[in-house]
Amino acid sequence: MKPNDVILHSVTKVAVFIILTFSIYLFFGGHHNPGGGFIGGLSVASGLVLLYLTFDIETVRRNIPVDFKKVAAFGVLIAIFTGASSLFFDKPFLNQAFGYFNLPIFGKTELATAVLFDVGVALAVIGTAVTIILSISEDG
Repeated sequence: MKPNDVILHSVTKVAVFIILTFSIYLFFGGHHNPGGGFIGGLSVASGLVLLYLTFDIETVRRNIPVDFKKVAAFGVLIAIFTGASSLFFDKPFLNQAFGYFNLPIFGKTELATAVLFDVGVALAVIGTAVTIILSISEDG
C-alpha cells in the first residue's frame, strides 16, 4: 500500500519555493552585503535535497533531468574564465569591472563582472552538493 503523504508533499512544495526565493535574494545581495554565489548555491542545493527527501529520487530526476556533475563542471569553467578574462585587459586575475547602466525597467543599475563569477561559484556549489548527497543516498 502506498503511503498518503499529501501534507508532507504540500508543505515541501511551499517550503522549496520559499527556500529558492530566499536563495535568489542571498545571491543578488552578495555583492554589497553578506551572501553571494556560495551561500546562494548552497541554499538552492538544500531546496533540491528537500525535494529528493520528500519525493523519491526517480520522480525528481524525471521532473528535473539535470546531470549535476555537468552543472558543477560548467560552474567551475565559468568561474575560471571570468577570473582569467581580466588577464586579457592586462589586469590581475579575478579583477572586476563594473559600471552603471540605465535599464528600461530598473533605471540606473550597477552591473559588475563579479556577478558572473558568483554564477559560476553558485553552479559549482549546487552541482557538487547535490552530487555528493545523491552519491551518499545510492550507497545505502
